[in-house]
Amino acid sequence: MRILKKNDAIDVQLLQDGFIVLINKPQDWTSFDVVNKIRRTLKIKKVGHAGTLDPFATGLLIVGVGKGTKQLNQFTKLDKTYRAIIKLGVETDTYDRTGKIVKEADASLITREQVEQVLKQMQGEMFQLPPMFSAKKINGKPLYKLARKGKEIERKPQKVTVYQAKLLDWQAPLLTIELKVSKGTYIRSYAHDLGQALNTGAILQELVRTEIGEFSLTESFELPLFLEKWKQMVGQPA
Repeated sequence: MRILKKNDAIDVQLLQDGFIVLINKPQDWTSFDVVNKIRRTLKIKKVGHAGTLDPFATGLLIVGVGKGTKQLNQFTKLDKTYRAIIKLGVETDTYDRTGKIVKEADASLITREQVEQVLKQMQGEMFQLPPMFSAKKINGKPLYKLARKGKEIERKPQKVTVYQAKLLDWQAPLLTIELKVSKGTYIRSYAHDLGQALNTGAILQELVRTEIGEFSLTESFELPLFLEKWKQMVGQPA
């Protein structure tokens, strides 16, 4: 199965054989928006993705086209790396900047040493509670649909692994970290739990997925470029 990267040539044989393509998901697009755009441009029904990204997040999205959709399961199991900006001193109902503010606190006295100490503690195997505003399904219903109706239901903590939590920058109240995590880890929940550990509250301000397994964001197509190259290959107006 061919895995298309940004410098690879595109040919019509790909549709017959099926393929995987690495895409840099744009900000404010859902993962389904990307899938739907590719589906309409390539005029093929079978298109899917491995590993949902929130609309405000950007970064590596692995997309399967045609027979490539049958290979997506192998990618969902891979470890992932993110670059996250977390804002201390505020909490929202979604655990990120898109939600309604429910609490605020003063984080101006938090030091870099305190942040590094908590990050060190928040590595390894841990149990994480899936956020209500997530695509996780319970009894067949996505949690975010219940959350939008103001409903909160009991969720079971899930075991996840944070292999690395590296502080890249600290400019109060914002900290930038690199996280390498196992499948099923919610970065929004990690940000929330970090805020609880520091007694200030915290939200996920920005998120970029930089790696999935051995695949890197630096190898991915910008979505408009991929679509343009495809149109040029089949002779459609760009």
